[in-house]
Amino acid sequence: MDIYLPIAEVSVNWPTLVILGAVVGFVSGLFGIGGGFLMAPILVFLGIPPTVAVASQASHVVASSTSGVIRYAGAGSVDFKMGSVMAAGGAAGALAGVELFRYLRLLGQADLVVALSYLVFLGAIGILMLNESLTEILRRRRGLPAPHKQRRRPMWLYGLPLKMKFPKSGLYISALPPFGLGVFAGVLSAIMGVGGGFILVPAMLYILRMRAGAVVGTSLFQIIITTAITTILQAGRNQTVDIVLSTILLLGGVVGAQIGARFAGRFRAEELRAALGLIVLLVGIQMGLDLFVRPADIFMIAPGVAD
Repeated sequence: MDIYLPIAEVSVNWPTLVILGAVVGFVSGLFGIGGGFLMAPILVFLGIPPTVAVASQASHVVASSTSGVIRYAGAGSVDFKMGSVMAAGGAAGALAGVELFRYLRLLGQADLVVALSYLVFLGAIGILMLNESLTEILRRRRGLPAPHKQRRRPMWLYGLPLKMKFPKSGLYISALPPFGLGVFAGVLSAIMGVGGGFILVPAMLYILRMRAGAVVGTSLFQIIITTAITTILQAGRNQTVDIVLSTILLLGGVVGAQIGARFAGRFRAEELRAALGLIVLLVGIQMGLDLFVRPADIFMIAPGVAD
């Protein structure tokens, strides 16, 4: 049942990859994220070189995000204008990120930077999400009133040029902040192989102050374009996209994302955020352990080192 991956240069059990694609697709549909932050570390644990894992699983992110956008668009919950501005920034960020990734590979530091990026970003985001959601759950169970939240948008949003109307999001702001968020997501997509939804969603809610109902669908729409561009650039510039691996993951991801989206409405928002925060934190800790814990065999060659 093993299949040889020509770019990764390893053999893996293909049913395991199909199941992995379905499970991560389910998580993607459930939480409204791309799922790349979860897929890449698991592929590394299975022995796929980090550089190949990051580049190849991007197609899975595209497939699962597309599945989610179709569902959210049907409910009128996607701001395509806002998503297009962010995607334009994502394209610029992906171009810069892929060149940075190529430079790091030439230095032999790409695997280290990928692992450190996961540790820092996932650790920080996981702690913040877990703290916020657990506080909300405890407040609700104790019957305490909801604290008054400051909904006023930052004044600097109104002082920037190139203002545009985003009716679906309820905003009339400069296009520069969403463009900048897109650039940041594009760089993350190239370096970490993620869509960036775990950072974009909080930023769209708490910085741009978008309508909550349009945030997840718009984030997924931006992720599709940015990640697709990243995949093409990685394949052309770095030759690290394993088409066999991408295709197998994609098969399970499409089905899993649809099932996950159907289950999403059965849970409270804070419970979903708590579960997602815990997953994000655990993945970040695992990547950190691989960096700092002494291996059982100190002469073992880590995946990807021989690239």
